Amino acid sequence: MRVLVAPDKFKGSLSGSEAANAMAAGVKDILPEADLRLLPVADGGEGTLDAVLMRGGIRCRSVVQNPMGEPVAAEWAMCDGIAVIESALASGLAHVDPTPKSAGDSHSFGTGELILEALNSGATEIVVGLGGSAMTDGGSGALRALGLRVLDIHGKDIPMGGAHLGSGASIVIAGIDPRLRHTPIRLAVDVNNPLHGPDGAAHVFGAQKGADSQVRNDLDAGLRHWSALLRAATGVDVQSPGAGAAGGFPAAFLALTGATLERGFDLVAELLDLQAAIESADLVLTGEGSLDEQSRFGKAPLGVADRSHDRGIPVVAIAGRILLTAEELAGHGVVAFESIQNTAPSLGAGFTEAATYARQATREALSGLRLELATIPARP
Repeated sequence: MRVLVAPDKFKGSLSGSEAANAMAAGVKDILPEADLRLLPVADGGEGTLDAVLMRGGIRCRSVVQNPMGEPVAAEWAMCDGIAVIESALASGLAHVDPTPKSAGDSHSFGTGELILEALNSGATEIVVGLGGSAMTDGGSGALRALGLRVLDIHGKDIPMGGAHLGSGASIVIAGIDPRLRHTPIRLAVDVNNPLHGPDGAAHVFGAQKGADSQVRNDLDAGLRHWSALLRAATGVDVQSPGAGAAGGFPAAFLALTGATLERGFDLVAELLDLQAAIESADLVLTGEGSLDEQSRFGKAPLGVADRSHDRGIPVVAIAGRILLTAEELAGHGVVAFESIQNTAPSLGAGFTEAATYARQATREALSGLRLELATIPARP
C-alpha cells in the first residue's frame, strides 16, 4: 500500500517534517509493508520553506535587517530557478519584543533584501510566503530595499516603519530595480483582509504585534495615506482583498511591480507537485496543530484532504487537538482521526513529547481502520 504523509506543522511543537516523520513511524507500526512518501505541506506562511527544502530545494542564507534594523541571518530556498522566501524569517514577530513602539517602527526592509538576493542569484520567479510579520508598513520597507524612495514635504527620506507613513508626501519609483518588471513575484496569502479600515491590517492584526488602540489608529491612518500615495503614483487601487496580509505587505508590490496575490496553500501545493503525489497514493495522512473552524478556510490539511477526497482516496487526520466533528471531517473525506490531546497523559506532555504522541495517535487512528485498510485496492 502506498501511503502519502502530508501534514502541516503542529505549531509550537513540531515542524512539518518532524510531524511527517512521527506520523510515518506510526504508519510503519501498523502497516510495516507500506510504501511511504513524506511530503510536508504549508499554507504559504510558516513552514513553507521547510516543505520546499524537504522536496529538494537548495538552502540559502543571507544576512539582512530584522524588523528593527538589526542584522539577522535569514534562510530562503532556490528550487529549479524559483526563489522561495518566508517573510517572517527576516521580518517576523519572533525578532522583536512587541510593544506599541516596535509595532510602529517595525519594517519589511529585510524581506526586500531577500528578494534582492534572489534576483542577484538568478531567480526567474520569486514566491514570498506572508504571515507572522512584525510590521504594518504596507510593504514600503521591502520596496525601499529594492530602490523605492518615500519622501517627506522637504524631499527627505522618511523613517522606516508604518508609524511614519503618514509623513510621506511623494514616492520616487525611478530607482526601483528594473528586474522586478519581468520577474514574476507571487505572494502567498491565507487572509482576505483589505489594506486599511476596520477589517484592515492595523485593526485586525496590530494588537498581536504590540500596538495599543492609539497606535492601531495611527497605523491604519498611515496605511490609508500610503494607499493614496501609491494610487497617485501608479493609478492602482491597493485596497483589495488580501492586501492586508503581513502588515499590508502586498500593497507596495501590487502597485509597483507585476506581483500577484495567490491562495497560499494552492501555491505551495503547486511547488510541491502535491496533486501528483496524491494521485499515486492509496491512503493519505495529513494534520496540523489544531483542526478547527479556521482549518476549513484555506488551511493546508483540509486542502490535502479535499484534493484526496476528489480522487476517491481515503484520508486519516492527526492533530494536536480536533475541534471539528466527525461529520464535518467526513465531508472532507476523512475516514479516521485522532489527536495528541487524546493520547498524551497531559497537555504539557503533548507539547514536549509531541512526536511520541503523534506516532501513537497515528497508530490508534489506523488500528481502528484495520478491516477497511485491507479492502482498499492498490492504485495502478
